Amino acid sequence: MTDAQTLARMDSLVAGERKTNVPALRPVDASTLIIIDRKGKHPKVLMGKRHEGHKFMPGKFVFPGGRIEAGDRSMTVTGALHPRAESALMARVTRPSIQRSRALALAAIRETFEETGLLLGTKDYGKPDSVPAGTPWEAFREHGVFPDLEDLHFIGRAITPPKRVKRFDTRFFAVDRTAITHEVEGMVGPDSELVELAWVTVAEARKLDLPPITGVLLGELEARIAAGFSPMLPVPFFYQKRGHFIRELL
Repeated sequence: MTDAQTLARMDSLVAGERKTNVPALRPVDASTLIIIDRKGKHPKVLMGKRHEGHKFMPGKFVFPGGRIEAGDRSMTVTGALHPRAESALMARVTRPSIQRSRALALAAIRETFEETGLLLGTKDYGKPDSVPAGTPWEAFREHGVFPDLEDLHFIGRAITPPKRVKRFDTRFFAVDRTAITHEVEGMVGPDSELVELAWVTVAEARKLDLPPITGVLLGELEARIAAGFSPMLPVPFFYQKRGHFIRELL
């Protein structure tokens, strides 16, 4: 699919979702993490089904993610983001900083734990000496997992169109399944934010009930894997301008 076809498809998909009586909202910084299993012939990704009771994207299949929280700005880590990822994360933002980029990456890791029970990082250095009190990061110390930013790839950015009940400026990260170091049971279920998890190929994922941008990012991910999954590849940035989606490369 060409870039023009991709953007036209996004315009068409979101046309029926516009909310005319919603006040203009400023997008909130958020992050999403795509976990990829590349062991087989056809790579698989981890997706979760959102609870039907949510006002935002009820019942949709999504990647784990959510907004930045205060603890994400002070959590200790090992490893650093690739310089190309840092550069792309600081592009087209107000008051760019390495600290903000780091917090976005950590938010993706924390949200993944909160929604799936999966802790990503390493146990090679023992448990973190200190973590933000009263936050989900305490589980990382409890299980001796240091969040590791080195293997995270920044693969996309998208801003929710205007006139939605919630708006996010979302950064999409990706990491290999081997980064999963520990799993806490019971985080997914009928009363949780995600009611089920599934490892699916990109082809299988396209058949699920997806938000428009998730389907588009699956295509971007597929192309990125085919191109060698290098951290040096350009990062697509999607936003809406005058009622039409724009795809810009960071």
